[in-house]
Amino acid sequence: MESAYLDHAATTPMLPEAIEAMTAQLGRVGNASSLHAAGRRTRRVVEESRETIAYALGARPSEVVFTSGGTEADNLAIKGLYWARRAGGASRILISAVEHHGALDPAHWLGDRQGATVELLDVDEYGRVHPQTLRAAIERDPESVALVSVMWANNEVGTVQPVRVLAGIAHDHGIPFHTDAVQAVGQLPVVFTGSGVDALTLSGHKVGGPMGVGALLLARGVDPVPVLHGGGQERDVRSGTLDAPSVAGFAAAVKTAVARQAETSARLIGLRDDLIRRVRQAVPDVILNGDPVNRLPGNAHFSFPGCEGDALLMLLDAKGVECSTGSACSAGVAQPSHVLLAMGADAVRARGSLRFSLGHTSTEADVDRLIAVLGLVVERARRAGLS
Repeated sequence: MESAYLDHAATTPMLPEAIEAMTAQLGRVGNASSLHAAGRRTRRVVEESRETIAYALGARPSEVVFTSGGTEADNLAIKGLYWARRAGGASRILISAVEHHGALDPAHWLGDRQGATVELLDVDEYGRVHPQTLRAAIERDPESVALVSVMWANNEVGTVQPVRVLAGIAHDHGIPFHTDAVQAVGQLPVVFTGSGVDALTLSGHKVGGPMGVGALLLARGVDPVPVLHGGGQERDVRSGTLDAPSVAGFAAAVKTAVARQAETSARLIGLRDDLIRRVRQAVPDVILNGDPVNRLPGNAHFSFPGCEGDALLMLLDAKGVECSTGSACSAGVAQPSHVLLAMGADAVRARGSLRFSLGHTSTEADVDRLIAVLGLVVERARRAGLS
């Protein structure tokens, strides 16, 4: 039985261009920090990859700082910017209530251990931060704000944030603005300089590159305190020997995904809208979560009344449909999604949610397979919930 993979937001298959670029480097020796010929060859691969990513995303090569992935990039941005500005008396971190845990958890750690005051920015029923919400939070005491962090697009419900407007409000008060754009790159037009943000997170395996590599785009003059100390690589803000094969695969994936973004997004919007329409036909009382219009092209997130999301996931998996829940699991106990709770959903609705996310390999056959089994799966999950 061939499965339908509908979890591209978790990770998406590597693009052929990325596999080719990465495997071409795997058999070669050389540390990019070494001065001999092999090291210089590896350094050339790294710097050409840096230039490729910068060109694709409208940044300068010097603004591309390689990391091990999105979580490290978020940690470097949030911890590093906080530490850099704390000396001047700024201690408040303004961060949206619907961020990925890769951003939320570093902020809360700073609150617990480093004296930060973490303020969660409220969102509306679609998971969107309104500009006036940010403006009001800043204007209570602008001098005390160390940084603002709002993701470009939500990983669970797909809502796209007004990043350019929000960054402009932060800059009106001289406050650095970070955005986690892990889900946005390759699905939406992302231009670093044009967005006005100071720091932007992206990840390799979300755009068709390898796992274990990512980047933080850092505008010139923005210098976070390092989280990792060592050899002083990457502008002296991220030490560590670079994984040149992964960097090469990452760059090839970004280049390819960005070049095909408009075409891919148009195709995914068609598939997504068809999926939403057919899910509503199969389960009439289903609730679509997130902004109905301004959302990621490949995202469809639903709450299924009377169902537990984990039960739905496992029943669908048994039928060859792979997706994800809208909740996190901690120590074997299902917890309601913090994103849906922040949007005003109750705990029951938040636990009964599923995310179907499409990517570059998705086809109509994947949607067909989901629809063929969804009605029976929901019925069975509801019976199980009543027993």
